[in-house]
Amino acid sequence: MLSSGVRVMANKLRVTQRRSVIDRPQDQKDTVRRLGLHRINDSVVKEDRPEIRGMIQKVIHLVEVEEVTE
Repeated sequence: MLSSGVRVMANKLRVTQRRSVIDRPQDQKDTVRRLGLHRINDSVVKEDRPEIRGMIQKVIHLVEVEEVTE
């Protein structure tokens, strides 16, 4: 966070699938797939954009997210 209170976003986000999509609603399954995850412990690095953060928020109970600065 900057001294002015503005939050600086990380360059990228590492998203790792930690739970199965079995018995989850179809829209959650689709969101996990669109993030590029296929099985438990798969990881992808995505640009830190509002669209990606929205997708992550929808399936936050299935994934783990880390900020990656490069």
